[in-house]
Amino acid sequence: MAETAVGLVINKLIPLLTEEAYLLKGIHKEVEEIKCDLDYILAFLNDADKRAETERRMTSSHGVKLWVQKLRKSAFELEVVIDEHTHLMALQQRRHKHRFIGFLHRNACLIIKLKPRHDIASKIQDIKRRVRDINEKSAIYGFNSVSQGSIDTSPSNGWSDPRKDSYFLKETEVVGVESARDELIERLEGESCHHGVISVVGMGGVGKTTLVHQVYEHVKGRFDCHAWIEVSQSYNKVELLRSLISKICQARGEFAPEGIDAMDERTVTTELRDHLQGKRYVVVFDDVWNINFWADIKNALPESEICGRIVITTRDVEVANFCKTTSSFVHIHHLKPLSPEKAWELFCNKAFHTESETDCPTYLKELSWKIVERCDGLPLAIVVIAGLLSTKNKNVEQWKKLHDSLSSELDSNEHLTSITRILSLSYNDLSYYLKSCFLYFGIFPEDKSVKPGRLTRKWIAEGFVRPKNDKSLEVVADEYLVELINRNLVQVSKTKLGGKAKSCRVHDLLREIILKKMEDLSFCQVLSQSYLSLKMTSQRLSITHGSCNFLQRNPKTSHVRSIFTFHDDKIPNPVVSTIVTNFKLLKVLDFEDAPCLDHLPRDIGNLFHLSYLSVRGSRVRLLPKSIGKLQNLETLDLKQSQVSELPVEINRLRKLRHLFAYHIEFKTDSPGRVQRGVKIGEGIGFLKALQKLYFIEADTEGFDLFKKLCKLTELRKLGIKRLRSEDCMALCDCIQKMEHLESLSIASTSEDGTINMDSMSSPPPFLRHLNLDGRLSKFPEWITKLQNLVRIRFGLSKLDDDPLKALNNLHNLLELGIYYDAYCGKELHFEGGTFPKLKVLCLSDLNSLNSIVIEEEALCDLERFVIGYCPQITEVPCGLRHLRNLKVLGFIAMPTKFLMFQDFHSLQAILEVRFAHEVDGEYTIFDLESLMMIQERMKRNNEVEWESSHFEELLTGIVASIPNQFRKGFLMLEGASPLSDQFVSSRKSKEVITDKPHAGKLTLMPFD
Repeated sequence: MAETAVGLVINKLIPLLTEEAYLLKGIHKEVEEIKCDLDYILAFLNDADKRAETERRMTSSHGVKLWVQKLRKSAFELEVVIDEHTHLMALQQRRHKHRFIGFLHRNACLIIKLKPRHDIASKIQDIKRRVRDINEKSAIYGFNSVSQGSIDTSPSNGWSDPRKDSYFLKETEVVGVESARDELIERLEGESCHHGVISVVGMGGVGKTTLVHQVYEHVKGRFDCHAWIEVSQSYNKVELLRSLISKICQARGEFAPEGIDAMDERTVTTELRDHLQGKRYVVVFDDVWNINFWADIKNALPESEICGRIVITTRDVEVANFCKTTSSFVHIHHLKPLSPEKAWELFCNKAFHTESETDCPTYLKELSWKIVERCDGLPLAIVVIAGLLSTKNKNVEQWKKLHDSLSSELDSNEHLTSITRILSLSYNDLSYYLKSCFLYFGIFPEDKSVKPGRLTRKWIAEGFVRPKNDKSLEVVADEYLVELINRNLVQVSKTKLGGKAKSCRVHDLLREIILKKMEDLSFCQVLSQSYLSLKMTSQRLSITHGSCNFLQRNPKTSHVRSIFTFHDDKIPNPVVSTIVTNFKLLKVLDFEDAPCLDHLPRDIGNLFHLSYLSVRGSRVRLLPKSIGKLQNLETLDLKQSQVSELPVEINRLRKLRHLFAYHIEFKTDSPGRVQRGVKIGEGIGFLKALQKLYFIEADTEGFDLFKKLCKLTELRKLGIKRLRSEDCMALCDCIQKMEHLESLSIASTSEDGTINMDSMSSPPPFLRHLNLDGRLSKFPEWITKLQNLVRIRFGLSKLDDDPLKALNNLHNLLELGIYYDAYCGKELHFEGGTFPKLKVLCLSDLNSLNSIVIEEEALCDLERFVIGYCPQITEVPCGLRHLRNLKVLGFIAMPTKFLMFQDFHSLQAILEVRFAHEVDGEYTIFDLESLMMIQERMKRNNEVEWESSHFEELLTGIVASIPNQFRKGFLMLEGASPLSDQFVSSRKSKEVITDKPHAGKLTLMPFD
């Protein structure tokens, strides 16, 4: 990954060389020459890294790796020098701005800056000589010509590819693909005469080739022509077409066309078309990498009037999507890892295949399950590891040894290296900037899903994201993440409404590969109590489980660029001061979820290069004034900290793009909590680069807040708390000028505060998310113009008119939340044909509502429906049976009589029905089966007049019967919903436990 380091350095050199000459006095020429050398090296560096990867067992690979390591080291050193130079120039410019510039001062400055300039010039000269030397030695390793062609990274003679075993598997040996196999067979053998393309997409080792080969062997006899072609990463188009026609002829017992080896592309394409015209044919292209592959072969495969079928296996969904450009009949089958049950079955079949029975011995079951879990459903890993275990003695010591050392064994054990090699092919195929982004997942703890925003903002801060045309860096970073997902290198853990990733992670075995590469490339070092040894070349530090104290014992280090803390609830104040003092070139400082952190050092402003600072979830109350010196800061994350006011110096952060700030304030006069924003000063209008700003308090005295906000025309997300009625018109005028705004949240000063938003005539056209909390005199008409709106929530509105009438023309709406007496009427009526795309509906704390009517063809796509604390509702909503796509139905804090007297049998067809009921100050979550069991028990006791205490007594008994180890408690925070992102409840947050007894086995169903 040397090309990553070199590419990042070149990106830094470009702006330096385009600045005014005085910034580089005396060294401009040297920097320009270094850039030229690096440009040349970058042209074949990707080839060098692949060579080092694919020739690991060859003698020449040692020289290649040494060459790459030296180059990477020089790139790191040059990056340090550039950052030191940039910092020096900034300091000098700052002095010029704030001091009297006169003859004596100019001479004094000359003396002050002469020594640092001389030192930097010397360092650059030294690096220049080394880069030249490395460049000259490149010829020794065969890198003297860019035109020499790319390295073939396909499996070579040096190792055995276990994927080839799939060609010889019996149908009974294949596990977990039965339904997918049957589906694909049906599609291939269907009566349709259309020319069709089927793409099987999945990560490396997930079993694409195995599945498709099983299908191919089953169907090939039913076609006039058939062929199986292995494509791989590097292929020659003409050679591939020649191979295809030869295999088709061979399968039919015919001779290949005379002179085929000499045919050019046009001739062999014509020959293939003539050969296949009018015939039923099926062709499999296995292991396709190139997105343009379909463009290379489509003309050779005629749209047969009888039937033509093409099957493609690939790791990249974009390869499959490209087929849609010219073929209207394309089916994409996403192959997922095996379920735990199927993974266990496959493991036992392979690990114990020589035994009289394929069952795992009882004494090995616990260890075996742990090994299977490490494989994370990946058939390749299960088969290879289980195959290795089948050769070992069946004793606990041997199996435990493999389990405990699996990480190192994957890279050193010749029986297991095939797993690493096959999975690494996807990494090696990435461009240098995507490699850095992918390696970033190794920074986060195992099994931790990461929110995309948190990830991409760090990528931008690190300089991984390259500017592209007129797109913002955030948009480009999102595209990077989508590409990694499409390549099946990153898994989506949860999705947002609309399909975007809400959280993501990497497969456990890919993470093992990442950790090894991070170590080899000095990308990041993970410090924990079990590993405390700081490498002097590590670019980043990921600190877990109380190992922060270790940093105090280390000398000053200029190489560390980013520090992250995880699961560290004890970060002493001296450690934070040490970080600020010793790590001068930090770009990223992430203290998220460090509950003991209560302050930032006064000299935090000395971290000149800092681009990302987070104290989210900490106890930090105040920001030091020196924060105004962080002129490169792009992200400041204060969410869920205790910061309530921003210092006036914040207005100097002209590059700030994301400012997140809110804290939780507990009510003193009643139970519950309130989400508060932060108070800001008059200088907020200077932060013109801001894209996200939430939440800020609007009841600010001393200056016109909205006049300043009008200048923030780049905002994409804005959150306002404590809006006064008299300021509503000014806010409306302000919002109309924010053409890029996509998310808007507004809350009044109190539950009785009125927000009059009627004066907005031209709302932002791209607004997608809207939250309104406060009394509305009437429903704002401009909301009906928001055709891009996908989510709206409003509460405390006290509307007398049914709001559904104003909203039913918003056909792109995906989520609707009505809560806190937003509607004071008695009935909500969903008419037929309305809300056709709505996925989530949440109705909560509507004290007057007693009836919900759903007509046929209304809410036809609804998947989640929550009703919370509506005391007048005594019956299940009328028309619930019409919601054929409903997957989850929740009733929260409903009256006990509602739970006791309802006949809930009609709800059994819904996938999940959940109830949250308050008993003795705690919420208990239970399912439909539990509720019906309680009802049945009370009927058996002949209790005609049921009492709440009896119901709650039985419910409490069920909860008490759950073993402690199965009680999955968590805090149900105000504003966080089980079934949408916002469960609205004015009651105090409680500890929640779940219970679902089923056939003697307890299954826990916590809220999402």
